[in-house]
Amino acid sequence: METPIKEKEQFRNYDQGDITAAVKEHYRKMRSRQTYEYVQRMKAKYLTFERPMDLWEMMERLNVLIDVSDPDLNLPNIIHLLQSAEGMRADNRPDWMQLVGLIHDLGKAMYLFGSDEDGTSQAEQWGLVGDVFVVGCKLPDSCVYPEFNALNPDMQDPRYNTELGIYETGCGLDNLHLAWGHDEYLYQVLKNHSSNSIPEAGMAMIRYHSFYPWHSGGSYKALLNEKDAQYLEWIRDFNQYDLYTKSPVIPVYEELKAYYKPIAEKYLGKGPIYW
Repeated sequence: METPIKEKEQFRNYDQGDITAAVKEHYRKMRSRQTYEYVQRMKAKYLTFERPMDLWEMMERLNVLIDVSDPDLNLPNIIHLLQSAEGMRADNRPDWMQLVGLIHDLGKAMYLFGSDEDGTSQAEQWGLVGDVFVVGCKLPDSCVYPEFNALNPDMQDPRYNTELGIYETGCGLDNLHLAWGHDEYLYQVLKNHSSNSIPEAGMAMIRYHSFYPWHSGGSYKALLNEKDAQYLEWIRDFNQYDLYTKSPVIPVYEELKAYYKPIAEKYLGKGPIYW
């Protein structure tokens, strides 16, 4: 893997002057509005799988979306996807993993049919992007800007404000409800896609790559099971490419599409995906 333009310790710095206010406001909204009840409503609303759209059309729609929660890159999201995939390709990682790098943020295309009210629009992204956390139990201090945890209404509800909350000890990640966003959305879209053959590791990478309080913060230990140790290994392997390939260097989309299209067809088929 090539050395990034920035040093590793310079990534995910949430105290960078001009960008801090916008990023911080994003997380204030996310933490104060993403409740257990909100997440259930979003799943019912958006996991309908009724919009057939081509993979590449969805990719190209990300050409106008800049992730407001990202302190490292102020470029359209499609650039980040290409950079992630190319980092894996340069390291000769498996073709399915290169594909995961290419599509891992594709759930952000939810903004096409999202709304300001839900936080799933281009203007209001607090239900679309950012580090996710578990809803239905106590918010940990490992969240970005933990001072916002107390703003979440669930933290005043005895059903949801304990270490376990609504969950059982050792229930495992797959049985948790995470804050709503592009990870869970794309995971469910691909799970519903009959011709999807992305390996389990790739699906875990898609689903949990934004779950920083767990994979980087070490939180939620009481909820984890043996399977989650394997997930953690996969996610940490993936995240070096998600983070450290970000740079101002812009890949040429049309040139790279010719390389990645056969790989996408190998694991996702040639038909539309239902979003």
